[in-house]
Amino acid sequence: MYRLIRSILFKFDPEKIHYFTTSMLKNTLRMPGGKGLFKKMFFVEDAKLEREIGGLKFKNPVGLAAGFDKNASMYNEMYYCGFGFIEIGTVTPKGQAGNDKPRLFRLKPDSAIINRMGFNNEGLEEAISNLKKKNVDILIGGNIGKNKVTPNDSAEEDYRICFEALFPYVDYFVVNVSSPNTPNLRDLQEKEPLKKLLSLLMTKNKEQEKSKPIFLKIAPDLTDTQLDEIIEIVQETRIQGVIATNTTIQRDHLQTSTNELEHIGDGGLSGKPLSKRSTEVVRYLADKSEKSFNIIGVGGIHSEQDALDKLDAGADLVQIYTGFIYEGPGLVKRINKAILAKG
Repeated sequence: MYRLIRSILFKFDPEKIHYFTTSMLKNTLRMPGGKGLFKKMFFVEDAKLEREIGGLKFKNPVGLAAGFDKNASMYNEMYYCGFGFIEIGTVTPKGQAGNDKPRLFRLKPDSAIINRMGFNNEGLEEAISNLKKKNVDILIGGNIGKNKVTPNDSAEEDYRICFEALFPYVDYFVVNVSSPNTPNLRDLQEKEPLKKLLSLLMTKNKEQEKSKPIFLKIAPDLTDTQLDEIIEIVQETRIQGVIATNTTIQRDHLQTSTNELEHIGDGGLSGKPLSKRSTEVVRYLADKSEKSFNIIGVGGIHSEQDALDKLDAGADLVQIYTGFIYEGPGLVKRINKAILAKG
């Protein structure tokens, strides 16, 4: 059924369709019996699916990755698709329009997406206003970044502002220094600036009455040497763990034609082509660190087996986004059932 719906939706501009489908979801859930129907269709509730990480109890290990609900305007509705947790953002201190359109492209032969959104969001105030409207029992992660106009030597202040302002409203934080769509942002993944940034946030975290888990989201394009440095930094700063991985700038082994790729241009690639590499990064981090911190696996999860592979590689939780677009909300249920079946 979803494949038929997808074939129609995919005939239209992907960014416009995102807003159309989320609006349709909201309207459907407002109808009498809508919420109950969605729960019946997509929920899998079993104590064996629960995971406890950083003092938080996740009802199931399948989450919605950041980027889908940038302004925290959809998490109440996305809850009914069966997720165990939802990550909002990336949120920046001030609202920003992001990069010029078009900036979101489907690579249908590859079951992939290229985006160069550029942290488009309405800013902290809008996100907080929406988070105050929470009416569902689900864990919310706050993915934070810096504004495009903020130079890297002032980036710490943007992350600090977001961290302190969002602290009362989210359950965990994600430090996003790995998006390829904000100029020079990935430079913050270098050892010294990253250690300084995470140390600052951990200091602010400890000043709170009760600290909250902080994760670092990393790129799949890091070398083994850089991954070794990430392990060292995570262990030294004592943040909760790593989200592996963000989108890639690589374009290797794609079915989409070179001409089309050149026409699309720059951006981060997500979807099936990222599956192998993101799982490799999860396994490398888990093995080399001897599982000394938590890992959330994301990237190219389009099937139950894709999710199981990341969990087997050492991930404690998984997230989906592009797989959700291509496979529909039924994917969440299928993954949770596969986890239960494996035991």
